[in-house]
Amino acid sequence: MHFEVLVEDTSGSIAVGILLEKILGPNNADHSWRMRSYRGLGRLPQHLGAGVDASRRILLDRLPQLLRGYGRSLDPAQSCVVVVVDADRRDCVAFKQELLGVLLQCEPRPRTLFRIAVEESEAWLLGDRDAVLAAYPNARAAVLDAYVQDSVDAVSRARRGGGATDRRRQRSPRRRAAAQRRPLPQVHTPANTQRMKNRKMMSIPRH
Repeated sequence: MHFEVLVEDTSGSIAVGILLEKILGPNNADHSWRMRSYRGLGRLPQHLGAGVDASRRILLDRLPQLLRGYGRSLDPAQSCVVVVVDADRRDCVAFKQELLGVLLQCEPRPRTLFRIAVEESEAWLLGDRDAVLAAYPNARAAVLDAYVQDSVDAVSRARRGGGATDRRRQRSPRRRAAAQRRPLPQVHTPANTQRMKNRKMMSIPRH
């Protein structure tokens, strides 16, 4: 069996690829798969038959078009499309019905599995603390300590410092305006560094 796997981002694609190898064995042995990562989840278009710019690699925006193409090109007896998405606090049952609604409008219809990560797919990565530290040696220990398996929201709250703190940190319009008026930091290229030296020399009183 061949699997076309659509995942909303690169990190999720890597995680799913590792899981597939553990479940199915090496790629192109008994089974094969091709990972296709996108630049975000997006949303299903209101008009499913409308054309979508192919350069916009947003998964749900392009899903109707992708499934129609797979329906024309894949043999359902030999191939399967797997769509892996995060729930992102959606109602999973309603979300899956929306996805199935897109599939049912395809003719011919590709063999398709929708798999919704109720806890964001990043939970697969954060579950291996040693791997996180190997990849990011400077990761904040407090954030990792606050993480409970299958609880990505806890990491988000720890990183932000909590809901009440978030509200206190929100800037008023006056503070935002003041921040926008601040000069940008000086970028020290060779040219402007020499200009700064010249200005300093000119400012030195001569006797």
